[in-house]
Amino acid sequence: MSSFPPAATTAAAIAAAVRAGAASASSATEAALARIAAGNPALNAFVAVHHQDALAQAEAVDRRIGTGETLPLAGVPVAIKDTIWVAGQRVTQGSRLFADFRAPADAIAVERLRAAGAVIVGMTNSSEFACKGVTTNPLFGPTRHPMDPRLTPGGSSGGPAAAVAGGLVPLALGTDAGGSSRRPPAHVGAVGFKPSFGAIPYGPGFAEPFVGLAVMAPIAADVADAALMFEALAGPDPRDPDSVAIASDEDRPAGTLTVAYSPRLGLDAPVDEDVRDAVERAVEALERAGVRILRRDPVWPAGVTETALMPLQHAGLAALYGDAFRRDPALFDPDIAAQIERGLSLSGAEVAAAQILSAEVARALAAFLADTDLLVGPTTPCVAWPLDRLGPAVIGGQPVPPRAHAVFTPLVNHAKAPALSLPCGRGRDRLPVGLQIVGPRGFDRRVLRFAAIAERAFAEFWPGAGL
Repeated sequence: MSSFPPAATTAAAIAAAVRAGAASASSATEAALARIAAGNPALNAFVAVHHQDALAQAEAVDRRIGTGETLPLAGVPVAIKDTIWVAGQRVTQGSRLFADFRAPADAIAVERLRAAGAVIVGMTNSSEFACKGVTTNPLFGPTRHPMDPRLTPGGSSGGPAAAVAGGLVPLALGTDAGGSSRRPPAHVGAVGFKPSFGAIPYGPGFAEPFVGLAVMAPIAADVADAALMFEALAGPDPRDPDSVAIASDEDRPAGTLTVAYSPRLGLDAPVDEDVRDAVERAVEALERAGVRILRRDPVWPAGVTETALMPLQHAGLAALYGDAFRRDPALFDPDIAAQIERGLSLSGAEVAAAQILSAEVARALAAFLADTDLLVGPTTPCVAWPLDRLGPAVIGGQPVPPRAHAVFTPLVNHAKAPALSLPCGRGRDRLPVGLQIVGPRGFDRRVLRFAAIAERAFAEFWPGAGL
């Protein structure tokens, strides 16, 4: 039986080799642990590595394979975002409030990963409470970009994204309530998939500030691995009343799809020239591949901006952590403390107005996609930026606020629709650029199938997977 080489390989290849008896789950796990030991000090992607437990899980997978079980993720090492419960392990949300918390149970998604034969190797870094667009927190500090340690991978799932793009593990599980598992993959050159709300059961776990928005999100080096992980996780569970079944697979030729391309997602938002050019080249490649592209913008409700919707996040944080903030504001990341303080100052009418606007956003995107198969555009308006900033000071030649880098992802969460960020080229300094592919709610497999078509079309300027 052969061992895996030091370099990372795909989840599909690992699982196939383990199922065939050409390699073992133990050897795959040992190789991943060696990569983490060598690569993580420069990245700070992992905040905990479950070395002995991972080896014990791998041995159990090898025994299951020996009894004839067919496991879709046999022996695949997986990283988990440090906001998702893993039974018996320390899970902190990057917060001093939870520095000593041990999860009493697995989240359903983690439970399903284990059932599929995956090996949970450790926890990866997140911003505090997953509420910030860069990945740093009071407990563990910053995660760094795999291509340049001076840069951020974005947030809040920067740890999972950096672990995958840095070749430490082939798969990671993040969360996404406003783009947290699409923007970091776009910045580091990975695939980040935000399923429809409810497609993957959520919890048991921490109470969510983002009620009705947050989803479990696969992060992978290529589309095939993201789809493999999604299929292992999707489907309803009675423990999550929001979980639902989704549409069956579609095998439609590229030429039969109608895809809307919106360079700014219908928003008055600046985009850097290098990102614009990379996305334009990607769209042209899709047209050469036979995809019917329409230049068409979604029409959003009047006054829709991320700022107008942020009272939901701020009020959620205030409801959960306002009392602890009042007792000791210094416990929190200052940026999170400011959000909690804003949440405490909001009126009920202001929060309700944001809820009403959120519902209007969902109706607007549903109406747009009623006669269009998919929507594509940039995942982010800029490439990665220096580690010590919340966001670029200038985008598209215009001074912008710190959250301007996040403009293109949150509305999809409010629409509860599926969206995937796919590497589509490179911008300045050869930094990755992502294309966001958005589908109607419940048509997650349409998004994944089209992303596979796009991935092949982009091979000329994004050969292979990862960095």
